[in-house]
Amino acid sequence: MTEIRPENPQYRIVEIFESLQGEGRNTGMPAVFIRLGKCNLACSWCDTDYLTFDMMGLADIMGRLKKYAARNIIITGGEPTIQPHLEILLDALKNQGYFLCMETNGLNPAPPQIDFVSASPKACYAAKYEKQCIQTASEVRIVADGDVLDFAEKMERKIRAEHYYLSPCETGGEMNIYDTIRQIGVLNGRPNKPVHWQLSVQTHKWAGIE
Repeated sequence: MTEIRPENPQYRIVEIFESLQGEGRNTGMPAVFIRLGKCNLACSWCDTDYLTFDMMGLADIMGRLKKYAARNIIITGGEPTIQPHLEILLDALKNQGYFLCMETNGLNPAPPQIDFVSASPKACYAAKYEKQCIQTASEVRIVADGDVLDFAEKMERKIRAEHYYLSPCETGGEMNIYDTIRQIGVLNGRPNKPVHWQLSVQTHKWAGIE
C-alpha cells in the first residue's frame, strides 16, 4: 500500500536560528539550526528546553529558511529521530540543496538523507545502549558526566565513526574540563587503542552565541 504523505506536515519547533557550529568536527561551520521538540531521554544536565515548542508547518519552515544565508542545516533537539514525518522535511531540505547534519543521541538510526551524523550516546542511559544503538556515524560525542571510560570503550566498539570526542559536562555554570581531559588521556593511553579520542567543548558558549 502506498503511503499517503501529508502536503504540509506539522513539526514541533523549539527554535530556528542561524549561527556557527560550536562543537565537534564542524566547529565554526555556518549553519541554520532547526531544533525539534521532545526527546526519548531525560538527562538531568540537559541545557535545552525541548518540551517548550510551537507547531510549525513545512511550508512555514521552508519560508523561514529563505531569510538565512547559510547552506548547512543542523537538525537537533530534543531527539530528531522521534519526530513524525521527519523524512518529508529532510526531502524538502535536500531538494533545496542544503547540506544536512543531525545531532542525535544515537539510540535510533539516522535517516539516509543526512550527510553528517553526530551521535551523542548518553552514559547515564548505558543500559539502553546495550539493547539498541546506531551502528555508524560521522562522529561520536560523549558527555563526560562522571566516569565514562567503560561506556566510551563500549561505544567505540558499537559505533563505527571517523571521529570520537569527549565533552565536558556543565552543571551550575561550571565545566568539568580537568576530569574530561584526564579520561581522554586514559583512553588514548591504552596499548593498541582502536580509536583516538579528542576534546570537544561548547565553544559557542564561550563566544556568547547560540
